[in-house]
Amino acid sequence: MKKTISVVALASLVAAGTAYGSGYRIPEQSADSTAKAGANVASALGPDAVYYNPANMSWMDNESWAVEADFSYIHLTEIEYDDDGANAISADDETKDENFFIPTFFLVSPDYNGLHFGFSVTAPFGLAKRYEQGGYGATFAEKFDLKVIEVNPTVSYKWDDTFSVAFGVRALYSEATVMSNGGLPPTGGAVSASRYIDGDALDYGWNAALSIKPSDESNITFTFRSNVDLDFEGDVILSRTAVPLTPFGPLRVTTDGDVTVPAPAVATISGSYDFGKLTVELTVDRTFWSEYEELDFEYDDALGDPTGILEGAFDDPSPRNYEDTNAYRIGLEYRWNPKLTLMGGFAYDENPVPEENIGFELPDSDAWIFSVGARYALSEKSEVAFGFLYDYKESRKATSDDGNVDGEFTNASAYFATIGYTYKF
Repeated sequence: MKKTISVVALASLVAAGTAYGSGYRIPEQSADSTAKAGANVASALGPDAVYYNPANMSWMDNESWAVEADFSYIHLTEIEYDDDGANAISADDETKDENFFIPTFFLVSPDYNGLHFGFSVTAPFGLAKRYEQGGYGATFAEKFDLKVIEVNPTVSYKWDDTFSVAFGVRALYSEATVMSNGGLPPTGGAVSASRYIDGDALDYGWNAALSIKPSDESNITFTFRSNVDLDFEGDVILSRTAVPLTPFGPLRVTTDGDVTVPAPAVATISGSYDFGKLTVELTVDRTFWSEYEELDFEYDDALGDPTGILEGAFDDPSPRNYEDTNAYRIGLEYRWNPKLTLMGGFAYDENPVPEENIGFELPDSDAWIFSVGARYALSEKSEVAFGFLYDYKESRKATSDDGNVDGEFTNASAYFATIGYTYKF
């Protein structure tokens, strides 16, 4: 596998997330989940249950295979940065807006003596951040593109009509391209440095789920997805310009290096209840961001910069000390008639980034999420679904310990639309 890593840029690899979701996590992977603001766990009874709650495969009323394909469009607005002017080279800046298309896939088997088998392909982490070349933000994240594809086979077992368990294996394949170029704040902008990455990684984890049905109308669910350390390694390319008023000219260093960053564990407790035509779900998920304590890059060779500038910029461990976060979600389904189901949702999603470690690669803040959608049965075997979600990020004023951020991030939001098609065969 080809891997070219510019290592401080890799600090952004999983941290340079989006204006969407907690940190760099993307909770919504299907039309139903988008329409219900992620509250699609205890109430999930379509093929997407294989990802959100595989134990619910036992409650699916299917004597055949069921497949679902979804297609999501994500629009990220420009994030504005208003600088307080404390840094010698800092200035107002803004990200570029972003547009992405994400396909997902879910497959569930019929019942085999209490067993169901499932398979999903999703994109649970990633997206992008870009700043205009020459702007202050470009010093840290001129361009960032991250794609994480997860393949997740699962199996569930129905002990009886009230109790089901499930287990799955996760394979995460990641690709990233990162570019940055700008004046280094410690030098007052007199020295510029650049970095580049075009790398990938393949890592593994697991997931488990438990569903309990106290009655025909209710369901209580617990799910857990393990932490997966994304282990990147490859070629390192670092460079800086000449240092004014010294004999030190420009320098370019190439070597091998590696770094590890987490795709954090997620634990979920969810309950749903059917009030006749109306189903209400309440879900709380906790993302264990505290796994992300620091970024520490290792090199096969010494950087060898006599000025120490490259070492200071790219070699010293960078603290992150992220905090575990909770998201609180409410999802509604109303069966208007045998063919049409209306959906809606609301969520509050905390952000994991402490003020002292906030950066341009992830200017994250708490989010308020609103969603609507519908599902329509075309026949006994097929149906279509649509979900639309608006994610509003609170403005955040912060001053980082490294002095790179001293201002306010505003106007961060995301629009998320998903269409899905389900077929039984």
